[in-house]
Amino acid sequence: MNNGRSKHPPRRNGNAVGRPGSNGHSFPGPSSGAGSSGPILITGGAGFIGTNLAHRLLSARRPVILYDNLSRPGVEENLAWLKATHGNLVRHEGGDVRDYHRLQKVVREAAQVFHLAAQVAVTTSLDEPIEDFEVNARGTLNLLEALRSLPKAPPLVFTSTNKVYGDLSQVRLRLRGDRYEPQDELVRENGFDEARPLHFHSPYGCSKGAACQYVQDYARTFGLKTVVFRMSCIYGPHQFGTEDQGWVAHFLIRALRDLPLTIYGDGRQVRDILFVKDLVEAFLLAQQHMNRLSGQVFNIGGGPANTTSLLELMDLLSELQGHSPSARFADWRPADQQYYVSDTRRFCAATGWMPRTGVREGLNHLYQWLKDYHQSDAGRSLRLAPLLKHRNGELTRIIPSSIRPRTVQTKRSFKLRASRGLTRREVTVRGSTK
Repeated sequence: MNNGRSKHPPRRNGNAVGRPGSNGHSFPGPSSGAGSSGPILITGGAGFIGTNLAHRLLSARRPVILYDNLSRPGVEENLAWLKATHGNLVRHEGGDVRDYHRLQKVVREAAQVFHLAAQVAVTTSLDEPIEDFEVNARGTLNLLEALRSLPKAPPLVFTSTNKVYGDLSQVRLRLRGDRYEPQDELVRENGFDEARPLHFHSPYGCSKGAACQYVQDYARTFGLKTVVFRMSCIYGPHQFGTEDQGWVAHFLIRALRDLPLTIYGDGRQVRDILFVKDLVEAFLLAQQHMNRLSGQVFNIGGGPANTTSLLELMDLLSELQGHSPSARFADWRPADQQYYVSDTRRFCAATGWMPRTGVREGLNHLYQWLKDYHQSDAGRSLRLAPLLKHRNGELTRIIPSSIRPRTVQTKRSFKLRASRGLTRREVTVRGSTK
């Protein structure tokens, strides 16, 4: 493995430290690197978010380089779709962010950079913390150094995570129906803002948190133009979610296959979910306003208007399918947050952005896409996780014993009852929850 060191020390970037005024350009605008006609580089570009971003850029006739080692199942299908749809405008570079010299070569061509490549699962980080660090922290530092070596570096948008705030166990919560909510009224109305203290929890939280800090500091210390998004749950087409990451799509995939879902915890944990089309719009606005936003961090998610608990999502799935999905319960997983909702007001005020896709609309869109996909040849042949085995007639992900949670002996049955046009749930609980 390449250790990321260059034979020659990188040159200090020529950009001035500070926050100059807005450049006033609309997307795609002029670049800071290879010129306005230069390609846009997306690391992890064949992944779910990268594919949606690339499609938007390519549809605007901007050439795109997808830097991706294709290690995540399903991404080959995304890459094939992008090539079939956009032809020679899209180019794949089969690289790894741990390979400094290859990164250095490809960033020389880039007009803008979106850094999405990452190890994305808390569970995987618990089992392989060194690899998690190498990909997330060292890989990001490699990219920053590659950018710093250029006479004029292209601007960078980096995707971090809400996990940098830890499990938020210090936040006092209360139960309301099938969800938790904060007792603090301001947090309940607005979500968590960027002033929330960092409190890394899990190797994944540490590696992404370290990367986040490096991206910020390279703007302060070396004058790179960077923006960081600390993202909540993103969902949408081209997402092949698993039990470990991409839970919204995972729930829908399991339901479509009539397979039982495993809910870790009690199902009342709440997230704000953001449809990927709205995230892509935020990406483009961040690049458009880079001169004014550089060096800043923003919490990005669906916000208080787009929240759901796991149990509430089960109800929505029942409405989509016309019958209730089955579920089984297991212990809480390490570093899981009982409640996280993004306060997006700073980014909204800075750019005019706001989420435009509601939860029901977005879920219906993803459900229909997954339904169509899984009826296709590509969908039937797709492996949904890297380690699968047959057990009792169904595909089950193999989780290392060191991180496998104990199954809680609880059964919950979901039944539909129509009342005033809404779905309600009757719950039967049996057994021990110890």
